[in-house]
Amino acid sequence: MSLIENLKWRHAVKAYNPSEKVSQENIDKIVEAARLAPTSSGLQPFKILVVENQDLKDQLSEGALNPECMREASHIIIFAAWDRYTAERIDKVYDFTTDERELPRGRFGSYTDKLKSIYLEEEAEKNFAHTARQTYIALGLALAQAAELKVDSTPVEGFDNAVIDKVLELEKHGLRSVSLMYVGVSDPSRDWIAPMKKVRVPKEEFVLEYK
Repeated sequence: MSLIENLKWRHAVKAYNPSEKVSQENIDKIVEAARLAPTSSGLQPFKILVVENQDLKDQLSEGALNPECMREASHIIIFAAWDRYTAERIDKVYDFTTDERELPRGRFGSYTDKLKSIYLEEEAEKNFAHTARQTYIALGLALAQAAELKVDSTPVEGFDNAVIDKVLELEKHGLRSVSLMYVGVSDPSRDWIAPMKKVRVPKEEFVLEYK
């Protein structure tokens, strides 16, 4: 099945069957798709947290707009961005990159100096706005991979970030939550949107073409 057909198949699941679990193999594939996502300057300024533990899901659900959905999903994938750029973070990424490519450290020094001159002078909130945007590329690829695997999922922005950050102690890791992805097996009896027609704005209204 093509990517387009897989995307036509998927929908944002509204209720999960708590007795069903997604295989670790499929979770690994979804996470790997997110890990391979492109990011600005290749910095990957975020981390992915995968929560299967039920006690943690129960605690996290206190910040959810649809707490049952969060509690009953097989897994919760959290996309958490760096709270800000630092010289150490930039250098760590580029040291790793040059080591992996068997290049001398500092090979991209002029470029990393430029990045530092831009980001380190910015306010933390502006930094975070940039790192947070990078997570959405990864979220999109994770959703597409789940669709290819025929794994039900729900992208989530409507939640109390403070609750998520506190429960997972993200501050001590220099991270802030941005978005979530529920993964599981839909409960057809309660997933009210499943039988409905998928609706998107028509192409002729959605796309402006300049030829």
